[in-house]
Amino acid sequence: MARNVLVIGYARSGAAVARLLINEGATVTVSDPQLDLEDSRVIALQDKGVTFTTEQGNDLLENVDVIVKNPGIPYSAPILAEALRRGIPTEVEVVEAQKYITGNWIAITGSNGKTTTTEMVAAVMRSVANEQHKVVVAGNIGTPVSEVAPSLTAEDTLITELSSFQLWDMPTAHPHFAVVTNIFASHLNWHADRQEYIDAKMNITKNQTADDYLLMNWDTEEWRELAQRSQAQIIPISREANSKDGAYEQDGVLYFRDEAVMQADQLGVPGEHNIENALVAIAIGRLNGVPVKLISDVLEHFSGVEHRLQFVREYAGRQIYNDSKATDIEATQKALSGFKTPVVLLAGGLERGDELQRLAPDFKQHVRALVTFGQTGSRLAKIADEIGLPNVAVESAQTAFATAFDLSEAGDVILLSPAAASWDQFPNFETRGALFVKSVEDFIKAKEQ
Repeated sequence: MARNVLVIGYARSGAAVARLLINEGATVTVSDPQLDLEDSRVIALQDKGVTFTTEQGNDLLENVDVIVKNPGIPYSAPILAEALRRGIPTEVEVVEAQKYITGNWIAITGSNGKTTTTEMVAAVMRSVANEQHKVVVAGNIGTPVSEVAPSLTAEDTLITELSSFQLWDMPTAHPHFAVVTNIFASHLNWHADRQEYIDAKMNITKNQTADDYLLMNWDTEEWRELAQRSQAQIIPISREANSKDGAYEQDGVLYFRDEAVMQADQLGVPGEHNIENALVAIAIGRLNGVPVKLISDVLEHFSGVEHRLQFVREYAGRQIYNDSKATDIEATQKALSGFKTPVVLLAGGLERGDELQRLAPDFKQHVRALVTFGQTGSRLAKIADEIGLPNVAVESAQTAFATAFDLSEAGDVILLSPAAASWDQFPNFETRGALFVKSVEDFIKAKEQ
């Protein structure tokens, strides 16, 4: 009997799962108050039999067998609260897609670093891919799993980045390789408390068996204890060499078990956090038989994920980086800690009342000069003045590079790492980063004419 499925939240994942479900013969209704019913993609799915509505009343729940919701929609939403009261099962689109996954499934989660880790792992795995063995990346990173899973074969590798929002509604997830990069307090405005957040993350290994692998950050006692929940083979990941049973760093060398893979300072992206990410890629690569030389070559030339401490280029002896994703203080502190040479920092953005004074020690240790912009620019400039750090205010991240170049010297790093959200001047951090990169290219082109 055909299932009656209600999809709550359209976006890309909603469209992908609606398409998958209608192809399976389900009766599908998509509900989203923000729907544009004149959109050509909506009309194309309507022609296939999908019903669309901007309403979200409880009458939509009549005769519904299952709800597929956008991961970011909280259960406090009235229609979901009522569905919970009625006992209607709720899931995310990955659950509908996972029955198509027959090959090597690598699933990655964590509070920080999961996107960079996912891309590093993908780069390593692609180094041995061919026409018979594809490597596909999907999930929270952009492409919905249900968009790609039906076309995969048992010979292919699927690498998914999964958020806590997705994992909370994925009680049946069973990846062959599960990765937990770290677990900090995060998204507590969505999860009821930290324990619920942890439980969501650990769903990634809930159904694993002794034939599977759990790669777990081994550098806190809490994370080591959490690993004991798993029935999988535990592969420790340790920048502090707390275990040598997996991948670890010791004396500046990255190892897998007793095998040296590469020097830590050979990594194409700076920062201690990227060493942790690289250790995951090394472990998964070696467990999948990728030769050490290929792994080291890939990681040496890995330039980062766009807008996440992304290496833009070198010019006139300056190394230029785009870290527009650094929308909070901690992210900028982490970025600065990755450099051993002086940094000309470009920072500023949306005013949220953050304790920017916490950046003062990082400025003292790493920053040669500061270029400020946006709503927080004046507060950052005041901190710089207090510690005697040269600083210049400019209009925005888009106009900051020329000033930064003038303040820099050969051998310096020029780093966009705003320590603030972008919404005061840009629609998102991606736009901010892209315009910064374009301004770098335009500046260099003008200089070389």
